[in-house]
Formats: sequence, C-alpha cells, structure tokens
Amino acid sequence: MKKNQECSRLVIRFAGDSGDGIQIIGQQFASVAANFGNDVKTYPDYPAEIRAPSGTLAGVSGFQIHFAGEAIYSPGDEVDVLVAMNPAALKVHLTDVRPGGTLIINSDTFRDKEFKKADFTDNPLEDGSLDKYNVESHALTTQTLAAVESFGLGQKQAKQCKNFYALGIALWMFDKTLVGVEQWLADKFGDDSILCNANRAALQAGFNFAETVECAAGPYFVASTKQAPGSYRHITGNEAFALACATLSEKSAAKVFVAAYPITPASTLLHTASQYRLPNLITWQAEDEMAAIGAAIGAAFGGQLAITVTSGPGFSLKSELLGFAVMAELPLVVINVQRAGPSTGMPTKVEQSDLNMALNGRHGDAPVPVLAAKSPSDCFAVLLAASRIAVKHMTPVVVLSDASIALGAEPWLIPDLDSLDVIDVPSHYAKKKELKRTNLTPPWFVPGTEGCEIRLGGLEKDRDTGSVSYDPSNHAEMSTLRRAKVNEVVTAPIDVFGAKQAKLAILTWGSPFGVVREAVTEMINDGVSVSHLHCQHLNPLPADIKQTLDSYEQVLVAELNEGQLAHLIQAQWLTPCLRLNKVSGKPFLKRNIIDKVRELIA
Repeated sequence: MKKNQECSRLVIRFAGDSGDGIQIIGQQFASVAANFGNDVKTYPDYPAEIRAPSGTLAGVSGFQIHFAGEAIYSPGDEVDVLVAMNPAALKVHLTDVRPGGTLIINSDTFRDKEFKKADFTDNPLEDGSLDKYNVESHALTTQTLAAVESFGLGQKQAKQCKNFYALGIALWMFDKTLVGVEQWLADKFGDDSILCNANRAALQAGFNFAETVECAAGPYFVASTKQAPGSYRHITGNEAFALACATLSEKSAAKVFVAAYPITPASTLLHTASQYRLPNLITWQAEDEMAAIGAAIGAAFGGQLAITVTSGPGFSLKSELLGFAVMAELPLVVINVQRAGPSTGMPTKVEQSDLNMALNGRHGDAPVPVLAAKSPSDCFAVLLAASRIAVKHMTPVVVLSDASIALGAEPWLIPDLDSLDVIDVPSHYAKKKELKRTNLTPPWFVPGTEGCEIRLGGLEKDRDTGSVSYDPSNHAEMSTLRRAKVNEVVTAPIDVFGAKQAKLAILTWGSPFGVVREAVTEMINDGVSVSHLHCQHLNPLPADIKQTLDSYEQVLVAELNEGQLAHLIQAQWLTPCLRLNKVSGKPFLKRNIIDKVRELIA
C-alpha cells in the first residue's frame, strides 16, 4: 500500500436509488469513522415516497458524512467524494461536489434507458461534462456479482450486495478497517448465514479492488480527534431522546410513559425506546395523534412522567389537547420533530417553521415553555431539562427538534448517570389534604389520594379548590397565573461565541447552530468582526438576550423558516433584526452564512 495522504477533514456522500441500501452503508461508514476517533456529523437525505420508480430523480437517496481530526459542527458543505450508484444519483448530487473532487460511478447503470429517467441527453461519462472531476468509473454491479457468485443467491439478492461492495471501496480510500462492518453484518443476519457471508464477501472484494487499482489515488488518512476522556457512542437525535426517556425511567423513581403515532421523521424515537424493555418505561403506539396525547395526559394525571412524540402535522392535531393540559396544569413533554410544511409538505426534508405554532398554536391564552435541541447529542440533555421544568412548574413543555437532528448522527460522550440532575418525582406528589399552591405551582395529586380528589377537565378551574369556575375575576387571575408560571422558568443564558461587541452577531436556534458555529469560527480566524449567539430556550427567551443583542452593531437571525424568531424579537423589544432564511427543505451551507456576512460587512 502506498503512503497515506493526510487530510484534516473530508466529506463523502453515498447516493443511489432508494432500494440500493444507501442509508445502511452511510450509517456504517459513519460508525466506523466515529469508532476510529474522528469527529463525525451526518446528514441523511431520502425520498418521501415509499418506493419511487427505480432510477428516477424522485427516488434518489443520499447519505453525507463529514469526518475530521478536529472538532466539527456540521455535515459539511462541498462534497469531496461522491459515490453515485446510478445516473439519477449523479444528476441530483453533482452540483454539490467541489471542482477536483472524486466521483465513484457504477458504470453498469449508465445505459440509455437510465439516462432518460435521469433527464440526461447524453452519457455524462463521455460528453466531457465531468472533466473538472476525478472520475473513477467501474462496473460495480458486475464485480459484485462475481464476488458473491459462490453463495448461490438469486440475481436480485446478489445485486443487492453492491452497496457493501461500494462501502468496501470507500473504507479503503479513507484508510478504515472492515471489522466494525463485518460485526454489524453478523449481528444483522447471523454470523453463518448466507446473506452475512455474501455481503462480507462483497465488502472485502470492494476493499481489495480499491487497493489493487489505488482508487482515487488513495488511501487518505484523517487523524483521530483529541476528545475529552470517557466513553463515546455514535448517536442520532431520536436515539438520544429515547435514551433520555430510559434514563428518566431509571433515575426518577416514577414510571415514564411515551406515546406516539407513527410519523416521519419522529417514528424511530418510539421504535428505539420500545426496544429497551425497562420495567418503568412504558411505550405505546396509539391509533392516532389525539389518542397519543390524550393517553399521555392520562398518564400525567396518574402520576407518571408523560411524553408524546410527533412531527408538524401531528403537532397540529395535538393542539386542542395540549391546551387541555395547560388548563389542567399537568406535567407533559411534547416533542415535535419538525419537517417541511405546510400540511404534509415534504415529510423527509428539514425545516424549523413550527416555532410560531409551538408558542401560540392553541386557542385562548395557553402559554407553554418551549426548548429546542441544537444537535443530535443535545437531545438527551434537552429532554431531561424539559422534564424538570414540566414537573417543577406543573405545565406542558414543548421540545423542538427537526429532521436533520433526528436522523443525523454524531459522537456522544456518555454521561455519568450518578451525576445527572434528574427529577425526584415522588417529592412533588401532594401528600396533604389541603389543595394549595406553592407560589404559582399547584400540587401534583395522584388519583386515589384520600382527601385530594380533584376534577380533571378543560373547563376553567377555581384557583384554590380546583373546581369548575365561571367567575370572571378568577378567569382573569388564572390567565395571568398560567403566563406567570411560564415566565418563572429559569432559562439557560444565551450562548455567546466570539467577541461580545463585534460588528455583527448571528443569532440561531435549533439545528443551524452547527453550520453557523463553523462559519463564524472560520471568519473569526480570518479577522472578520462577527460573533455567534444561540438560544436553547424560546419561551421564555433567555433573560439576558435583550442586553446581549443590544451590544452588537447588527444582528442577523438565521432560521430555516421565513423569519419567525426575528419577528418575535422585533415584536417584543423593537430590536432591529436582519434575516437569513432558507425554506428549500435543505439545511444551511457554510457558504450561505459566509456570503451573507460578506454582503453585510463590506
């Protein structure tokens, strides 16, 4: 093997038909890189259709991995290596490949019929349109069939092994081993099964082929990252949420009830949580969205930590019962994994346009605390924080994630469970017969507690007795009290990165955190007077946000919507906000941020 070429960071994207197993090999490559010690950020991008016509642009599935020997925060901008399994994959993703980047192309699929499906007029391998790239065109399907011929698979099953053949090529190119993938195959199919051994053979054959031809002048070496001591694992946002549910069930001395109706991209949270089989973790797949939140409210009324999970359309359907939970003053966490809307929109594409709905999407004045996760691993801490708020203040809490956080992945430092600040739920149960509030918060009575019978319902309640009340002054007082409870929440301070009095501050919430942090880091290193501000709490907003924003000459709010946080800040404080918005179903790129800053700071 020739001497490795060292790189500080690289971006690889696998792309092919939705039946090509692209998501599987993307996840496996990311896992191998993370286990090696690279910092890794991923971005899965797959079609909403269950099975779009084979070879069409609508059916292209992609998976991007940014891995580095230094701290990174985003899945990366320009692609260094694109593995394209068919012409449609090349067509959809070619514009993201940097000039001089490498294309690994499955030449077996580049036929006239496939060109027409992908809207190519000529063969791009022959018309000179790829001259600015390093093209590695190989008959991946034919070579895969030869590699697995001895296993007696049918033609269809044998061809399905080509994704692992391509993965073998990529692992050699970036100086990775096959061990982790081989173990995954054994766990998936059984160590001695034909499918396990056939895919192993395809993986090894791809690796050997890349070494023989020294594919793309590799291999390339990306050093491991200097990480804080401890144990790490590769984790998606939905997995982090599920682990937080499990942690709450083990540490809070109360049962945790998680209810959901399947909806993209939130479904894997319930799937993951249900696999833990923990005695105090109850998972329930409801027949619809209303049933899911209704059951969660019932669980909260019964003294359990209640969580319900959905995405945008489901959050809309839950709105009436979320208002019911506000009226009933019950602890409940609602996780909304946002996706592009409105209506069913683009189910697998990213957007963060549900902020207004989270803040105000209920009839009447029904305020709730709102928090947002900034990355996959952050979902764990945010759900624990939301649960503490829900119980301490006896209120529903909304947690916002989105498609890129839910399905994207990164290394996560596994925390010391003994050090976690988890709610002691039994201490919040009312044990006396009197129904009295502690400051603004009512007691949490568990049904059956003698002398503590209360009425559960959506009608207005008397402040002191909990009975139904139509008294105008009581309603006014309760409306003020419910708002005051939310305003009483102690918020995390705004995260300030860079100079506290720069010419420009970029304000973010949610998933744009990573790409903006990378862009601002690069610009600061280039001498640009710019800072990055980030909010975890969106209702109430951080106590120091007004003072912080006023210390900058200009404030640019970057959101994957049409300006919802910017509008909120301007409405609340008349603070001028410039806006950078994107609603294409794709995340910000670093160049989007840098180009906007250059426009504003001449």
